[in-house]
Amino acid sequence: MLSREFEKGILVHGKHVVGNLYGIDRKVLEDEEYLRRLVVEAAEVANMHVVDVRSWRFLGSDKEGVSVIALVIESHIALHTWPCYNYATLDIYTCGEKSDADKAFNYIVEKLRPRYYTKTYIDRSCRSY
Repeated sequence: MLSREFEKGILVHGKHVVGNLYGIDRKVLEDEEYLRRLVVEAAEVANMHVVDVRSWRFLGSDKEGVSVIALVIESHIALHTWPCYNYATLDIYTCGEKSDADKAFNYIVEKLRPRYYTKTYIDRSCRSY
């Protein structure tokens, strides 16, 4: 947690959470419509405002999968899946003071139910010095 004195100089509250999700049911990772809904729900849970959601289904190789990207006023949510490896990556970036990238990340992890996952926090804030 940042001290109040340190937070006074923040111009942009940039919060970035990225992770790798392992051991997810292949059928879930192939379900493009479900993944689209999941990303939108995660945005709502985290107090983000969706501008647009795009998704793509890639077929025909060992790299097939689904990518879902939500543009939110506060920045973005990106989910990429590799069903043949039961694997997904998740990238959530917010620059809103009232949005919560961690909540969105946790919501998606809860719904995808990976056997295990990694989570990395990146401070993307802009401060006045």
